[in-house]
Amino acid sequence: MNEQICDAIRSKSVIKFYYNGGNRTAEPFCYGISRKGNDLLRAFQTGGYSESGNPVHWKLFTVEKMSNITITDEAFSGNRPDYNPDDPVMEDIYCNI
Repeated sequence: MNEQICDAIRSKSVIKFYYNGGNRTAEPFCYGISRKGNDLLRAFQTGGYSESGNPVHWKLFTVEKMSNITITDEAFSGNRPDYNPDDPVMEDIYCNI
């Protein structure tokens, strides 16, 4: 488990990281493990690179593919439409809003 991600979730701090070809900025909401044993982060991406061409949207990130994770000084409210704190893709949740 990446404690840095849980720290960002608890403090409702925006994170920046590199993922699949580019830098991204996101609000982390839910961090857990999938049924296949992969650590996952459900976050609302607010900017940066997007393979889909839609950088501002809910995204699911595989934590092992994330690098250079930085917790910023920017806070977010923790309220976003369509957020489910009991994320169904996660078998076990480490931390969430």
